[in-house]
Amino acid sequence: MTESMPPEKSPFRDDFPIFSAPGNERLVYLDSAATSQKPLSVIEAVTSFEEEFNSNVHRGIYPISEKATEAFEASREKFRSFINARHANEVVFVRGATEALNIAALSLGIYRLREGDEVLTTVMEHHSNIVPWQMLSWKGIKVKYAGLDDRGRLDMEDFSSKLGSRTRIVTVSHVSNVLGTVNNVREIGKMAHDNGSIFIVDGAQSVPHMPVDVRSMDCDILAVSGHKMCAPTGIGVLYGKSELLDSMEPVFGGGEMISEVKESGSKWAELPYKFEAGTQNISGAIGLGAALDYLKGIGMERVEEYDKSLLSYAMARMIEQEDIEIYGPRDPEDRSGLISFNLKGVHSHDVAEILGREGVATRSGHHCAQPLMDELDQPSTTRASFYLYNGRKDVDALFSALDKVRKVFA
Repeated sequence: MTESMPPEKSPFRDDFPIFSAPGNERLVYLDSAATSQKPLSVIEAVTSFEEEFNSNVHRGIYPISEKATEAFEASREKFRSFINARHANEVVFVRGATEALNIAALSLGIYRLREGDEVLTTVMEHHSNIVPWQMLSWKGIKVKYAGLDDRGRLDMEDFSSKLGSRTRIVTVSHVSNVLGTVNNVREIGKMAHDNGSIFIVDGAQSVPHMPVDVRSMDCDILAVSGHKMCAPTGIGVLYGKSELLDSMEPVFGGGEMISEVKESGSKWAELPYKFEAGTQNISGAIGLGAALDYLKGIGMERVEEYDKSLLSYAMARMIEQEDIEIYGPRDPEDRSGLISFNLKGVHSHDVAEILGREGVATRSGHHCAQPLMDELDQPSTTRASFYLYNGRKDVDALFSALDKVRKVFA
């Protein structure tokens, strides 16, 4: 893929009302890895539901409930198509990637894993793909971590050496939320399946930025957060191969997820509903459907290309700064649209605070990846993350603001 120079102003920026809101004229939003902004079409879809047909789904046999159900299930089908899943029943609505990974860990861990079994993950994972597996230690489940090579990529030799006969689960991030590293999930998945392991992918940072095909990837489970891909907060997806989901036990009980309840016991509903206990985030799901329409209208190949152009431009400028330490691969082809860095001699929180005063929104801290911070021997970093509403002017504003940081701490 050839990266072109990004435009000064993104051609998509005007689709996002936040940038024209009073007081936001100077806003340079570089925190999309934490949460993305919402286009007007998503806001209107959620508002339309709340104003015109707010009701519960599935069981209501009156017009607005039927309309809500239709919109809710249409979003499920849109997501199925978006990731090329085989069936809509493989798409389970959840609160986000964290809940999806917790459901996978609880269901597989409690009902399938045994003492001495192992989960293989990586040191670059978000806490949501570490802590749920660690919580299975009471069963004698061991978590192993593959390390990094000297370029900030997954050390495949280390990964291979730790993939063993007791490895029941392999779970990795498609894209690191700190390093931006894009892992070769096809290769990792093949290794996992050749070993007889279940393969789980945290797609929170990949699905918003690039085409993702779960059949090509051949993952057994994929976790996705809607709010990182232009949808509202509180909505996400657990994708799972239907044969695996059929064999898994639900971890939340209550209404909607049952087909029959007797005093003597209960029977579960069919997929995907056995994993969707209680009233779902209906407006969030409808908003997710609108976000998928928006991204599909642009085209994920174009989103990825635009992402690469921003990243390449920012990385080239970052490398020129002798007092900046960059974490993760230097080659934009090995990473997605974020850069974590430290300005030498200045704490990341101070950097982010002064950037914020200049209207540049970044994130500082350990980014819910403390094992990775330990590996990097850094307490925290500043992270600038880009999305389709950013342009070259936003990147330039970041470096102008960094000059202000230097002046403060000179």
